[in-house]
Amino acid sequence: MNKFIRSLGFYGIIAITLAIVPRPIEGQNQQGFDVTEATISEIHDALRSGVVTCRSLVETYTARIEAYDQATRLNAIVLINPDALADADRLDAEYRRTGKLRPLHGLPIIVKDNYDTKDLQTTGGSLALKGSLPPDDAYQVRKLREAGAIVLAKSNMAEWAFSPNVTVSSIAGITRNPYDLDRVPAGSSGGTGAAVAANFGVVGLGTDTGNSIRGPSSHNGLVGIRSTMGLTSRDGIIPLYLRNDIGGPMARTVEDAVRILDVIAGHDPADPITERSVGKKPDSYLPFLNKDGLKGVRLGVFRYYLDPPETDSEIKTLTEQAIGALIAQGAEVVDPFGIPDFSALIEDIWCNTFYTDVNAYLTTLGDRAPYKTIDEIVASGLYSPYIGARLKRMVESGGNPEPCPDLFHREKNIVFRNAVLQAMDAHNIDAIIYPTWSNPPRRVGDTDSPAGDNSQHLAPHTGLPAITVPMGHTRDVLPAGLTFVGRLFSEPDLIQFVYAYEQATQHRRPSAMFPALE
Repeated sequence: MNKFIRSLGFYGIIAITLAIVPRPIEGQNQQGFDVTEATISEIHDALRSGVVTCRSLVETYTARIEAYDQATRLNAIVLINPDALADADRLDAEYRRTGKLRPLHGLPIIVKDNYDTKDLQTTGGSLALKGSLPPDDAYQVRKLREAGAIVLAKSNMAEWAFSPNVTVSSIAGITRNPYDLDRVPAGSSGGTGAAVAANFGVVGLGTDTGNSIRGPSSHNGLVGIRSTMGLTSRDGIIPLYLRNDIGGPMARTVEDAVRILDVIAGHDPADPITERSVGKKPDSYLPFLNKDGLKGVRLGVFRYYLDPPETDSEIKTLTEQAIGALIAQGAEVVDPFGIPDFSALIEDIWCNTFYTDVNAYLTTLGDRAPYKTIDEIVASGLYSPYIGARLKRMVESGGNPEPCPDLFHREKNIVFRNAVLQAMDAHNIDAIIYPTWSNPPRRVGDTDSPAGDNSQHLAPHTGLPAITVPMGHTRDVLPAGLTFVGRLFSEPDLIQFVYAYEQATQHRRPSAMFPALE
């Protein structure tokens, strides 16, 4: 049988897989509703009209995961929530009783495996935390559930979020890119990126320390929002470097990403940095979905990330085309836009707080913690070989020997942020733009080709918000993204810019390898 399967190749496996998936699933999409690329608004319209139910949505997305995830070796999913159908039934009963839909009513979502979920293990990609059940939900997970979302599955990630380039973990192995299964989905939120791109859920949650929402979104044709530091809570997220960490949405459309941001943004007493959001968050970000949002806007083209010789020629072409599209929509472009002494400003700007941050997280698990410290985890040997050296260095150094305040209190970060804002003010710039990655996704196992990650500095070390949006494809099929960076708490402006660009260009397209099941 194994030889037979191997002889069939990828499409043969898919044909067999589709044949054995029960069709139709009881109660599923009886009017032929296709969930692939379906938006939140479209799904809620279908719920109101009775075309689908919360149960049928869970069944349909679960069937897609079961048909595609392992058969294709995409390997985006760590586990499926066994209680998802029960959650869906409760939401169906509520809608029948009240006639009202919550903001995210019945939507199956994908959650990265470093978000605490009280009913599902949370591992950070590590075998050392297999079976670890947190005492409660992460703040963002709780807010999404309160809004009616259903946690359908936990997604794979780069172990301990160490890699921006790959999504490989000891808990689940290698995740691949749904547009080319021989390529990577970036990291560390590559599982969420691949799953949402393959339509395994409506939307997803990722986390971003230096790249990990925006990079996988770019590689998987998605919209990814790294919000202003302090707009969203980090409570209940396994940290990499807490001072740089932000959790947020990864979605197939700007509108869907904004609907998630609407729910998760705001003050959380459990994360004091979110006090900065008080008075700075609008009642809703949805009114800023403006198709004319680029008219009269001034955008600076940061060629520091575009002109280096190692930048892929097709990425350069796509970026130049994007600039043209922005101008066509009424934007004024400052090209080139520069930040004086940029290279010097970012030198040695990272603070290694992993050791103390993760040890602090492990204490929140109480007696449930499989291991109490990172030292114990290293001693266990339960980690992927590719992170072993780094993990051991974390223990040997004991973390950062000097206290490292947050982005708003460390002098080096303050100086960097002020330099960026002064450059923007000098040119009257509303946002900075550049390609999210300068090169296409690498092939799995390739560590030598230029990587091209442009996300590590401007937003993570200033606290400024950044949104990536699809800007086209290289090699005909490989997605690429365009990043917009704005001022602190300027999400309303950035949302207008990226929505107008998205609506004018419509670059998002699904992978041909993950079609509708019927």
